Amino acid sequence: MATSNEVVRPAVTKFSPSLWGDEFRYFVFDNEVAKRYAQEIEVLKEQVRSMLVRIRSSKLAEKLNFIDIIERIGISYHFHSEIDEILKEIYNANLKFHGDDLCTCALMFRLLRQHGYNISSGIFESFQENRKFRNNLVRDIKGLLNLYEASHMNGHKDDILKEAYTFSRTHLEVVHPQLNSTLGTQVRHALEQPLHKGIPRVEISFFIRVYEEDESKNDVLLRFAKLDYNLLQMHHKQELYQLTRWWKELDFVTTLPYARDRVVESYFWALGVFFELEYSKARLMIAKSIAMIAIIDDTFDSFGTPDELEIYTDAIQKWDINQMNRLPDYMKISYKALINLYDEEFNKELSEEERIFALYNAKERMKELVRAYYTELKWSTKGCMPPLVEYLRNYGLASSTIYVVITTFLLGQKPVTREAFEWVNQNPRIVEANAILARLINDVASYEREKSNSLYTGIDCYMSDYGVSVDEAMHKLQEMVNNAWKDINEDILQPTLPISREILMCLLNIARVDSVVYMKKQDGFTNSEKLMKPFMIAVLVGSFEI
Repeated sequence: MATSNEVVRPAVTKFSPSLWGDEFRYFVFDNEVAKRYAQEIEVLKEQVRSMLVRIRSSKLAEKLNFIDIIERIGISYHFHSEIDEILKEIYNANLKFHGDDLCTCALMFRLLRQHGYNISSGIFESFQENRKFRNNLVRDIKGLLNLYEASHMNGHKDDILKEAYTFSRTHLEVVHPQLNSTLGTQVRHALEQPLHKGIPRVEISFFIRVYEEDESKNDVLLRFAKLDYNLLQMHHKQELYQLTRWWKELDFVTTLPYARDRVVESYFWALGVFFELEYSKARLMIAKSIAMIAIIDDTFDSFGTPDELEIYTDAIQKWDINQMNRLPDYMKISYKALINLYDEEFNKELSEEERIFALYNAKERMKELVRAYYTELKWSTKGCMPPLVEYLRNYGLASSTIYVVITTFLLGQKPVTREAFEWVNQNPRIVEANAILARLINDVASYEREKSNSLYTGIDCYMSDYGVSVDEAMHKLQEMVNNAWKDINEDILQPTLPISREILMCLLNIARVDSVVYMKKQDGFTNSEKLMKPFMIAVLVGSFEI
């Protein structure tokens, strides 16, 4: 029994330690290997560029398949302008697709929409009778696979894609156990993880291995892909080495043992947003922010008392290192680290003008996140169950961390533009859809843990609103996630928004990362061993034999 002077803290399950130990703390970047890889990549790049010139005069199917391959094996980022020119020609020539080749039609539809071209889903009507896909299509396995992948590009008015999804998935599920070819491998993988909703770097790792077994593979493309993958991975390991040194110096594992040690998972999350070299600074900023957010989140959920957290929240709103004197000793540790991260580390990366608007906005988003955590705490402490709409508006969207992540991404960009921050600050539909998606799939995945902490989730709010079971509430939340995906799919089409394609792709990739990390109703960030570990090994550890 606690004495009158003893602080009573939440009774929570202790988080498991990091899976990674010192895996990334002693990495040594091999400059000679990197130089050799980079030199050969430059030669191969010119060969592939020549292939792209020749392919422009080829048949439609050949153009599309070539682009699809170089995208799937991860080298398309070297040829943005060439690919876009080809796809623009294809789009202008095929606004109304005529033909009976389902494979080509579906591949064209997916590639064009992924690149922002608003091609109509009506092109699939020629494959239907009485609004149902024709039964003779079931023999075209590759066509079904492309139709299935295309169906995930659906918007709110694409009813035909809902039918396409049901039709293609139903028949692929029947046939895939009988397929032993590389096509069978792709079908089984797609049923588990659709390409459009996968983490790009993870999907690239998978497809290079598939392509290596393909009898029709192009050896130039395959070698290029392996070299490029390995070279990028070396740079990613170097970034992770820097990150783990920073984390080790903070020593949260020792001083704040109640919190999650998930710095490697934080980096993997950031790597899912963009993997290219030019985004190195943004990746490190995002990873540090996410790792710090996990500490703050656990301080609210797993250790702090209501009185302490009220002071903690107020101190963060004031954002002044002198506020440390008001805090308990353990809170001083994370508070000082948070202030230093923004006011010292992030600050030195920006010009004087950028600090005025960019760093200010980034800190405001972090303050907003902490206010949301405190709002949830007050609701739980008072036993007050808000309606789902109020839960999302006053807590859920901000606490999804998406607003902080996108703002941190903008902070790490060059140039850092005031217009981009102003646009994001308005929480436009694609940004809000990301927050809804992240909040709700996180609620489903972490439901049992949050329940044990006596915290409310969107599931609890919906159950209270409508008097339904947990399963019914989860089903409804999944519908809301599906609608959020439709918002995202529509808003990546051009021209729709007054910001760069790069920012739209960032938002798409954020949705992809969340969808994978919290897939199968599991919290892959907190408990990464079962779900995320194989992906993380593939991306951060396993390289290709050259």
